[in-house]
Amino acid sequence: MYGLGRRQNHRRMIEVEEAHTVRQRVLVQGVSVRQVAREMGISRNTVRRYVEGAEPGTRRAVERPAPVLEKVRSRMEAILAESPRWTTRKQRLTAFRLHEMLLEEGRAIGYTTVKTFVREWRRQRAEVFVPLEYRAGELAEVDFFEVIVDVDGVRRKAFKFLMRLMHSGCDFVFLYDRQDQVSFLDGHVRAFEHFGFVPRRILFDNLKAAVARILTGSQRELSRRFADLARHYLFEPCFARPYTGHDKGGVEARGKAIRLRHMVPIPAGPSLQALSGELQQRIDARHNTERLEADRAAALVLPERRFCAAAAHSVRVSRRALVCVEAAHYSVPCRWAGLDVTARVWPDSVEIVGPEGTARHPRQKRGGRCVDYRHFLPELARKPNAVRQVAHRLVHDMGEPWPTVWSRLVSSFGELQASRLFAELLRGVEQLGAVVMAERLAPILSRNEPPLLALVRSELPGTLAADSIPESLRGVIVERASAASFDALIGGAL
Repeated sequence: MYGLGRRQNHRRMIEVEEAHTVRQRVLVQGVSVRQVAREMGISRNTVRRYVEGAEPGTRRAVERPAPVLEKVRSRMEAILAESPRWTTRKQRLTAFRLHEMLLEEGRAIGYTTVKTFVREWRRQRAEVFVPLEYRAGELAEVDFFEVIVDVDGVRRKAFKFLMRLMHSGCDFVFLYDRQDQVSFLDGHVRAFEHFGFVPRRILFDNLKAAVARILTGSQRELSRRFADLARHYLFEPCFARPYTGHDKGGVEARGKAIRLRHMVPIPAGPSLQALSGELQQRIDARHNTERLEADRAAALVLPERRFCAAAAHSVRVSRRALVCVEAAHYSVPCRWAGLDVTARVWPDSVEIVGPEGTARHPRQKRGGRCVDYRHFLPELARKPNAVRQVAHRLVHDMGEPWPTVWSRLVSSFGELQASRLFAELLRGVEQLGAVVMAERLAPILSRNEPPLLALVRSELPGTLAADSIPESLRGVIVERASAASFDALIGGAL
């Protein structure tokens, strides 16, 4: 290859010298084209081209007739123009398939001719991208990206929310379990609070969390909750054209770069929130603080009141003291059975607001169930068989000292009798409260005494007034309790 390149360069140098000689002889010395061609051993056409200023080593393009192509040109253009109606982006019409279709119609043409025509037809219609400029505080782009993380030793899928400020190039990221509207809205709230301001415009895909319906051109019918978010923070929502991810190429490219630069090896941590904090710290270390301050100076001011990203649902409590929220079931205090309550769904938790407070649970997947058996203490106090059925979960939910109490009762009496005794203790929890019962049980368990003693009122006066003691018992000191001592006391009192 090296020798071939040297030969080509040497040949070009000869042609350059030859062209200079021809132009000198004809234009300066006035020698005829015929004579120069005969003296130099080249054709008269070559002499004329050099005289006209042609570059050495080039040939004039000659348009050759293409009768076969002209016969089928109109048909190929018609098929290519109609193809979007019966193809998709992933099942598009190729030159190979177009050639087959033409042959099936009886049109004789070569595959190379069809391929060349299709390439030129698409080149002429290809979109040309305009280089853009971004003013400070003007535009941010938002998207979700699927990533893999290790949470508490388990490898799993998560969704990375990313907001990129296009002027400063600063980013905000947060990892979520789901790519739903609640996480989408929560990501915006967290991003605005992290930056300390709100961009004037934000560019999105046409995702369902934001768009209820695509209208003509750039017009969109916004989903109700997303419209509330936009009105609260006063930013202008903008949307990319359908199926054109390059309309927001900044966030698309940055999402891939963060995955490759900051998430390799696969990040591991106790929770998605912890992983999000570590990831954001690494990204913040690379921020351009000067350009970020320029964004802050030109952007919208952050409102004083925080937007509530939770989705609210009105639900009815079933006879089992369960509510169904987004196809998952959660327990509430059994006294709420049959009532209408409000459920607030956050990205990672669910809050059920009722007449006596709020019941909180980790958010479950569709079809999941989360039951806190502390909500059923009044019923369990009356149903020992139910206690036996759910005791392992109940004592876990109640915490210490109840696991110890249950294990001692079972070891002493067996599960059947233990469940009856435990139901009695639960009745005490309903009457006295969990804190009081735990305080009474702690010393009883330390002395290895029966747990049911916690139900006996143990508050005795510390001292007695002198006039409240019989005169015959005043000054009597019993050093050690014994039956004889008690007999003497009784005899003296009588």
